[in-house]
Amino acid sequence: MLVQLVIMMLAKIQSDIKQDYYQQNFPNDGQRFVAWYLRNIHIQDPNQVKFNITDGGDDKQIDAIVIDEDSSTAYIIQGKFIGEKRVDAEPLREVLSAWVSLKDLVKLQETGNDKLKKRLVDLSNAINDDFEIIFELVTTGELTENAQKDLARFQDHIAKDEDLNDSLSLVDSQELKNRYDLALGKENPIINFSFKLEKGKFVDMMVGKTRAVIAAVPLKKCIEFPGIRDGTLFQKNVRQSLGLNNRVNKSIKATINSDRHSEFFFYHNGITAICNKMDISDDSLILKGLNVVNGCQSLNTIISCSERVKQLEDTYILFRFYEIPASQRERADKISISTNFQTAVKPRDLRSNDKRILSLKKSYEQRYPMGYFITKRGEEPPALKDKNYIINLVDFGKYLISWQSQRPTLAYGETKIFDTYFEQLFKRDYEYKPENMFALNYWMRNILKGWNEENPYGLNESLLAMKSHAPFHQLYAISQCFSIGNGLSDRVPEPNATYQKIEKEKMLDQIIVISANSLNFALQTAVNEAQSSNKVFSPQNWLKTKACLSGINAAISMQLMMLPNMPGGTEIKKALELTHGVFEYRWQAD
Repeated sequence: MLVQLVIMMLAKIQSDIKQDYYQQNFPNDGQRFVAWYLRNIHIQDPNQVKFNITDGGDDKQIDAIVIDEDSSTAYIIQGKFIGEKRVDAEPLREVLSAWVSLKDLVKLQETGNDKLKKRLVDLSNAINDDFEIIFELVTTGELTENAQKDLARFQDHIAKDEDLNDSLSLVDSQELKNRYDLALGKENPIINFSFKLEKGKFVDMMVGKTRAVIAAVPLKKCIEFPGIRDGTLFQKNVRQSLGLNNRVNKSIKATINSDRHSEFFFYHNGITAICNKMDISDDSLILKGLNVVNGCQSLNTIISCSERVKQLEDTYILFRFYEIPASQRERADKISISTNFQTAVKPRDLRSNDKRILSLKKSYEQRYPMGYFITKRGEEPPALKDKNYIINLVDFGKYLISWQSQRPTLAYGETKIFDTYFEQLFKRDYEYKPENMFALNYWMRNILKGWNEENPYGLNESLLAMKSHAPFHQLYAISQCFSIGNGLSDRVPEPNATYQKIEKEKMLDQIIVISANSLNFALQTAVNEAQSSNKVFSPQNWLKTKACLSGINAAISMQLMMLPNMPGGTEIKKALELTHGVFEYRWQAD
């Protein structure tokens, strides 16, 4: 299983570095691999990556330099993106050469390339400030037995260095996979915050091996916490703010604005926060990597009453701070889920921080910088993002079950998608391409243009009344247009392949019309059959049956057979033609 995941990781890297950002900014796959590593593991933005990469002529065996001010660490990176599974000792010797070069920064700056010269200025400052220096050999392969022995010897040699606070770290294929998973849970930016605790109103304790601080915090102190308005304080929360009009938030506002505000501490369940590290110095609580995992609704409500809150001198709220290291990500997620039951938590909320969802989000937003993948309820995309590239997790789950599983009959509710069928739909850790995500969203955006009062496709009124889930049957119908059109009715086409072909042939409207007609014909046929049998027909129930899918397929087959006799039919038929290699069997969901 682990070997398979490592292979998938390599396939993901190979796929990612084909994206425009890597192809346009870096001349070869070696640099693109290092750039990928900086973006995905060191969480560098695109401009930082270009600045930090030093690879090229006269790079002195240093491919990149990353200075992490938060952790007081400087990373000297050497990358080896290779097809071979085994790596000999040569890359290790290159790292050792870089280590030796750092002994004489003056000479290194004189002989290094321009990019390296610029980064050495910051590296010199980091060394003077006693930063830890970590040499990272990053490779997609694994060391040979002799190379492993050299690694141990080099690590021991570097560790004994009295001039630098340095070490050597190997990031091979397996470690690369582990670090990628860990990076999915990192917050960017990391929130650090400190404030004064009131004497007699906090307890610092160890519960098992976990440090916890329980404190009564003045309500007016809450409005000073960073990251409330933009939601960054709630990265690990399963939801963002749901607005101020639900029952709980209305009650909070009422208490704040009443003469009972001093009782707030006793009425409220309290706030739960986790952080990577915390200390108490002179009664100041110092929090690093702060995240509120339960209390998003409350803090947003409190800050909405900020002017009133500033006037309250004797009003407190209970805070629970837990020190949970970044390495214990699954434990942090469990705390977030377990403490969020005051307002109903839906299955999609519980999945919002799943590493598979975070991986999809990262891949999609890197492939489409103008896009945004909404994973949490209440989350708003940044204003500068292109709405044509914005995808909601709930919608995406419905896309997958309608297209990949060929079961739009299950798209009427999100519960089954994110509970019963989640493992089937999202089990492919790194496999689902961002291009396919975009293509599915593209099809649905264009489908929905016809689901309005103007009704340009002449859809049955019963269908229009079921806009919340009937359009997913039309999405299914589009996939079947390609499957049946290629004689592969038991297979599913790759969404991106259909998008590329339709864009090339300029046949979007024609395929949308065929899919809409098929849905109409299938419904009318079902109505006629029910009437002939004197049965009561329910369009809502029909949409949930497999008979509905059979009716859509039959209607599509009929229309495709008629294409040669229709104006423009030959061109439509050509637009549906795809190579058989882009088809696969449907993902089982029932």
